[in-house]
Amino acid sequence: MTTVSNISSASTTGTSSTSAARIADNFDQFLQLLTTQLKNQSPLDPLDTNQFTQQLVQFAGVEQQIKTNDNLASLLTANKTANLNNALGFVGANVTADGTTTSLQNGKATWQINAPKTGTATITIKDKSGNEVYAAQKVITAGDQSFVWDGRTTSGTNAPAGEYTIVVAARDAAGQAMSIKSEISGTVDNVDVTSEVPVLKIGDISVPMTSVKSIRR
Repeated sequence: MTTVSNISSASTTGTSSTSAARIADNFDQFLQLLTTQLKNQSPLDPLDTNQFTQQLVQFAGVEQQIKTNDNLASLLTANKTANLNNALGFVGANVTADGTTTSLQNGKATWQINAPKTGTATITIKDKSGNEVYAAQKVITAGDQSFVWDGRTTSGTNAPAGEYTIVVAARDAAGQAMSIKSEISGTVDNVDVTSEVPVLKIGDISVPMTSVKSIRR
């Protein structure tokens, strides 16, 4: 014999769409069963109405959860489509983004750095493998400024084209360490949308779309 507890248990199984259909079917069965039991209850041993009320609440809660999950899935799909359309708009544009790694091309690699105060900095350039290829001290001023590396290594040779990372260790006039922000710029060649956040490709450099600070054409 079908019981109320069996119906409630069945309503929580299956996928979202299947569960929604089961909820509707089981809810009708539940009401029919409730009505039948109420009609045939013994006056000397009445049914516990609190139990039925509790299971009605459970039905409503599960149904609401299924609807919420469906709505959330729709929102995620719409958001992914919007991100894709936005990302495609970056192709061919010149962007500036937070980052420390850029490309050395035609004997030139450029970073934008920002210092909170005037001071001195030890600027180190590392290759893709993390090896130090260049290091020098430089006076930096407060605010935005460019650092252009001509590709010459500390030993005096020309570094090959490729990816290079800047590391800036700076101190102000009082000798206190300063946090230096760095940005890179370049033209977006294509967009990788396989991850949750679209990734812009500037040559071989990957830049999350959320790191972009400015865009121009």
